Amino acid sequence: MDLSNILSITGKGGLFKLISRTQNNFIVESLEDQHRFPAFSHDGVATLDNIAIFTEDGEVSLQSVFQSIYKKYDGKKVETPKDNNGFKTFFEGVLPDYDRERVYVSNIKKVVAWYNILVDHQLVNLEEEKTAEETTPQEEE
Repeated sequence: MDLSNILSITGKGGLFKLISRTQNNFIVESLEDQHRFPAFSHDGVATLDNIAIFTEDGEVSLQSVFQSIYKKYDGKKVETPKDNNGFKTFFEGVLPDYDRERVYVSNIKKVVAWYNILVDHQLVNLEEEKTAEETTPQEEE
């Protein structure tokens, strides 16, 4: 799963695909309606692969959280919980050691919404990103 070209933009709902990058802005396309428009760095643009969730022991990448949800729900969309306690219960089921003081319900709501958008567009899978060490043959000593 490659989240490096999937963007979140502060103040805009949904997710966006990076189409091109210029010196001053990005051209993005909404995953929902395929509308293209420019986004600027001061708009609060973040790639999903740079987002992590706080845990009691550190951080977990958003990709790992999505993969955990994918496994638990067999690749299907998540039904949106009815209240804040429902969101917390859901998140405890997919990331039991998340930091309850630093991860707010609003964050969990975004994770659920983003996951459902990615599932709709078949962008979530269980394939792990290959690191440079895995793709480079190791020399034998």
